[in-house]
Amino acid sequence: MKFKKILLPTDFSDESLYAMSYAVDLAKMFNAKLVMMHVIYDIEKASNLHIPHPSITELYQDLENHAKRNLDSFGIDLREGLKEVETVVKRGIPYEEIIKFANENNVDLIIIGTLPRSGVERFFVGSTTQRVIRNAPCPVLVVTKK
Repeated sequence: MKFKKILLPTDFSDESLYAMSYAVDLAKMFNAKLVMMHVIYDIEKASNLHIPHPSITELYQDLENHAKRNLDSFGIDLREGLKEVETVVKRGIPYEEIIKFANENNVDLIIIGTLPRSGVERFFVGSTTQRVIRNAPCPVLVVTKK
């Protein structure tokens, strides 16, 4: 098994940072490219409503700029020594964009951090991680921080 491209979706949480340590180690081990991705949740797409207002467009542009800056600095100390790192910001429904990107970009492994959830909390909270696992075109490594 050889991993050439590893995708790390991140929401900039501690769990994502913890997952990054695994992603970086595996990227170094396999001399793979690490792609860090953040998805800005698109309210219009999720609700099937179009909100024709210039301030919404400006808001999403500000969110995208902010996400790009955060990706550039997120876990910078952990990434030291990596040869290839790419950052990607998308807008949409997170699990859909992660799956779409993985399919279109020949991702070999997705590493995703998550909170350990159980029972009622898992049932009511729609888990991006669960949806990625079910629909991913490649293996998914789920990292939980206890």
